[in-house]
Amino acid sequence: MKRIALLTMGLMAVSLTFAQQKDAKATTATPVVEAPKAPKDITKYFVFTNDDWNFGKIPQGKPVEYDLFIKNISKDSATLDNVQVSCGCTTPKYTKGQKFGPGEQIKVTLGFNAGVLGSFGKSVTIFLNNNEFTKSVTFKGETFTVASAPAPANNAAEKIKPAGE
Repeated sequence: MKRIALLTMGLMAVSLTFAQQKDAKATTATPVVEAPKAPKDITKYFVFTNDDWNFGKIPQGKPVEYDLFIKNISKDSATLDNVQVSCGCTTPKYTKGQKFGPGEQIKVTLGFNAGVLGSFGKSVTIFLNNNEFTKSVTFKGETFTVASAPAPANNAAEKIKPAGE
């Protein structure tokens, strides 16, 4: 046995004892690490229509919607698992767990209500086939202020009409 004394900043001595083993053979198992599977190419299974939507100019505080379409171009049935939005101003309308066969198309309606004035860009993540496939779709636009009251009537035209008309 070997005894080693260690001093820690001159305040306290610590004694450690190590046992020496003769002819000890180390048996260590080499862990097997599988390479991660390459993600499947979603474009070989689904076609997305309106996955990069531009609302253009929309009134601030007035809800708007648009439809995203997902077509199954695979040979197997597919399932819409979830639609996850990036913020509370976006509301999806869809049927969770909706199945659709080869050649069939489903619709996800995405609603947006902008409380902030100016340009915006949002993302939504679509999950398909037990989360085997994910797709991020985006939409953007710009909000403008809507007058809270109508403009006052303009009587100037009445003043320039000839008398008697």
